[in-house]
Amino acid sequence: MKRQLNLILLIFGLGFLILSGCAHRKAHAPVLPSDPSPGKSVSSNREISLSEGTEPIAEEKDEFLDEFESEFEKKAVTVADPLYFWNRTMFHFNDKLYFWFLKPVAKGYRVVIPSVVRTGVRNFFSNIFTPIRLTSCLLQGKVKAGGTEFIRFVVNSTIGIAGVTDPAKKYLKLDISDEDLGQTLGSYGIGNGFYLVWPVLGPSTLRDSVGLVGDRFLNPITYVKPVEASVAIWSYDKINETALHIGDYESIKEAAIEPYEAFRDAYIQYRKNKVKQ
Repeated sequence: MKRQLNLILLIFGLGFLILSGCAHRKAHAPVLPSDPSPGKSVSSNREISLSEGTEPIAEEKDEFLDEFESEFEKKAVTVADPLYFWNRTMFHFNDKLYFWFLKPVAKGYRVVIPSVVRTGVRNFFSNIFTPIRLTSCLLQGKVKAGGTEFIRFVVNSTIGIAGVTDPAKKYLKLDISDEDLGQTLGSYGIGNGFYLVWPVLGPSTLRDSVGLVGDRFLNPITYVKPVEASVAIWSYDKINETALHIGDYESIKEAAIEPYEAFRDAYIQYRKNKVKQ
């Protein structure tokens, strides 16, 4: 276990140094045009907290879908894609994984599990991910947002029955702060590096991938033993989240002339806007 932690820390450190170099070069060298090309399969790097007993209807679009539609007709924000063939292969792998496995399982789960339970599960996971958002807020100097996250955690963990309900939002009007360490690195002026698509995890960049490693250290699920139990909990969260958003991925894909390129540009624009917030 100690050897694995040292390896992860080494990867995190090397990635940070690489990103710092990318940011330095970006600040002192002319920007060369790069091939436009996007990517996002199953939604990631976002937490949505709903009031108790509510669930989005099928026609309601989530945040990423709204971001896609508002930015699709604007000039795309391009990022280098040197691993184009790998990324495209992983994009198609994730696409098939969604349609052949994740969506059918999520649809069956949706039939069996009532909407109020699915919403409660989503709220529960959102609550236990608080350390990621709280730490990211504080590292960015967003003290007020960090305080809000702390109060939300205390209120929802107690009155909200371990976070299954969201009284902090319903009664105190305290909204969740959608922050992660990838956004934190971006707020420090560290550039994206280059675009990446990971199997199962979906679209990312070099910067966001380094941030993802840090997020894992702050994620309580990581420390569940044995590892198989941790993976099972993570998988259940993804199935539940997919069940709440069936149709969003399909809508974006159908609207795109070239899905890989459209998804990639939409993801980069989405993350750029998140860093600015």
